[in-house]
Amino acid sequence: MTTLYDFTVSDQADQPVSLHDYKGKVVLIVNTATGCGLTPQYQDLQELYDKYKEQGFEILVFPCNQFMGQAPGSAEEINTFCTLNYHTTFPRFAKIKVNGKEAEPLFDWLKQEKSGPLGARIEWNFAKFLINREGQVVERFSSKTEPLKMEETIKALLSN
Repeated sequence: MTTLYDFTVSDQADQPVSLHDYKGKVVLIVNTATGCGLTPQYQDLQELYDKYKEQGFEILVFPCNQFMGQAPGSAEEINTFCTLNYHTTFPRFAKIKVNGKEAEPLFDWLKQEKSGPLGARIEWNFAKFLINREGQVVERFSSKTEPLKMEETIKALLSN
């Protein structure tokens, strides 16, 4: 059975990162953008991260420019934007594709585990996948789901 820990992704410097590093944590994975109407969700994501990271909660974000070019720029430009505007401190990885033949394998697995509004396809930036401490996808939230509306589900997973 495949779990989150079976994947390796690239950090912003294009260096491999094993997601095994997050074993035993509750993880929220989000495809993000800097020029999207949903970009202010970064603020609530950071609030959740600040509140629960000491209890074993991680947020892993993957910039995605696949939806109307809403994540333009280099890793450095994206980092500057997120740091200055939303003071984000959670891990940000290399820009990826989430749909199609060039989709990041991690996202192919996430979509296979939990379908969403468009079935297996990611509908837009800020689709969210919640992973339990065993590395299994337990919930998928749509792009429009405000991060703070996931708080009770996150707390329940952290208490297990």
